[in-house]
Amino acid sequence: MNRFVLFTDLACDIAPEYLKQWDVQYCSLTFHFEDDPEHEYRNDEYAIEQFYREMRGGKVARTAAVDKETLRNCFTGILEAGNDLLYLAFSSGLSSTYSNAVTVAEEIRPLFPERKLLISDTRSASAGMGLLVWLTAQKRDSGASIEEAFEYAETMRFKLCHWFTVDDLKYLRRGGRVSAAAAFFGGVLSIKPVMHMDDPGHLIPVQKVSGRRNSLVRMADKYGELAEDKEHGTVFISHGDCPADAKLLADMLRDRYGAEVKLITMVGMVIGAHSGPGTLALFFVGKER
Repeated sequence: MNRFVLFTDLACDIAPEYLKQWDVQYCSLTFHFEDDPEHEYRNDEYAIEQFYREMRGGKVARTAAVDKETLRNCFTGILEAGNDLLYLAFSSGLSSTYSNAVTVAEEIRPLFPERKLLISDTRSASAGMGLLVWLTAQKRDSGASIEEAFEYAETMRFKLCHWFTVDDLKYLRRGGRVSAAAAFFGGVLSIKPVMHMDDPGHLIPVQKVSGRRNSLVRMADKYGELAEDKEHGTVFISHGDCPADAKLLADMLRDRYGAEVKLITMVGMVIGAHSGPGTLALFFVGKER
């Protein structure tokens, strides 16, 4: 049986070296700073720590989906090499990347009638999308066919819990990713939001709590309420340049539930441009989202 290529994009916020270990190929999204639109960067070629320093200094980052030409070149190269391809794409609720991929796939499938090209809308982002990529890679490595891996990803995406908080609401307001956030939190700066991603892949405000630590406690509470396997389940955490908070949340999960976090990673530029420095996010397989 032909072993298919598992492909994703870097909205998954998994470092390229990890994707290489997992035998997953990828393409990059891009961003630029508002005061320097001529210089566009891929999100695998700019130092993430520098990016957050720039944001804290007042710079505004603008992001772009993976364009059709990039996707066409990536897909064609893989198919021409004689491989089938399964692409786990950034949530259609947050980006046009998925729709671009669907358009390109429809164009090039007739050129490769013997090859399979499947595209899954992960309805996920950041390391939640990364967790789905990792789980699907495990499924592939267990001997699943491309169709079985696709169906697995399509089912698991609705069990991947995304819970997060941000340190400053101005980035969410500016990006327009959560239209109701400003009204929901009333602009009270001492209030920290607790949010999650719904089934269509949109960011939804759920609760407001007083203080940063309480927002982390509430995320740990949601883990206890929703996790399918609290002690042995796979847990990822991502953070927007706040590693101490990521460690604090990981310690809470270990102390309360015996859970060990498998991977702590940084929120990349494409997600971080909209969520800002200080974002902290928790991802795990739940009984429901």
